[in-house]
Amino acid sequence: MPEYAVPDKDTIKNRIMPCLSVARRGYASQFNLVEVVNAILYKLKTGCQWRLLPVRHLFSGDPPSFITVFKHYRKWCKEGDWESAFNQNVKENKETVDLSLSHMDGSHTPAYRGGEKVEYQGRKKRPTTNALCFVDRQGMPLAMSEPQSGNHSDLFEINDRIDEIADRLAASGIVVDGLFSNLDAGFDGDNLRAALDSHGIISNVCPNRRNGADSSEMYLFDEEMYKERWVVERTNAWMDAFKAVLVRFDTTISSWKGWNFLAFLVIFLKKIHNSKK
Repeated sequence: MPEYAVPDKDTIKNRIMPCLSVARRGYASQFNLVEVVNAILYKLKTGCQWRLLPVRHLFSGDPPSFITVFKHYRKWCKEGDWESAFNQNVKENKETVDLSLSHMDGSHTPAYRGGEKVEYQGRKKRPTTNALCFVDRQGMPLAMSEPQSGNHSDLFEINDRIDEIADRLAASGIVVDGLFSNLDAGFDGDNLRAALDSHGIISNVCPNRRNGADSSEMYLFDEEMYKERWVVERTNAWMDAFKAVLVRFDTTISSWKGWNFLAFLVIFLKKIHNSKK
């Protein structure tokens, strides 16, 4: 297998489908749901418009319309199933996670159609949505915060954002107490350190010279540990390979979160796939 783009249908059936909600009241879809998920993964990877989904090539029998695929995606977004599927796979394969060190970073994603949690961000010169991502020592994404409007910095309501990340890690069976975490100079603030301390996470924050007082003298900073922070930038590159998350076209937060957790899941399944070779 020279290149791993998206999971194959056996992986979808065994790893993803058990975590997705099914129709209630006895109604069953006339289409193969494994192929529906495969079509959703095609859009995740290519970022094509829903109406341009090549459904005739993605389905073995009579294909559904792109609207049917979209409705299934939205249903699983509203149910929070993509996040649940990711959490369940992490919980079942925690041996692939390296928690000897972790990293956190923020991202501002361009949002060309507007929507929920979208505001103008001067540095990007366009409307964006901001979210924090938590990765392990290998750069494997493990959790993200609730998205915020792009006019806010990474430290906006940071207590709530750290609580959200800690709760999502706990949902994957990951204990955060005692973890070391690298963060860049944009996170250099007492409120960030206090938020991490409340969960037992030991912060290694690069000092920000703009803060006036020399935080390198006030707080411990391990430069050798911080040199490993490049892995979170590699994670950002992995995420950029999924065109549906590179630029936000979804106007609802539930859809936007769905694409991100689905990308997390594909990356994690790739890790499992490679570790079992």
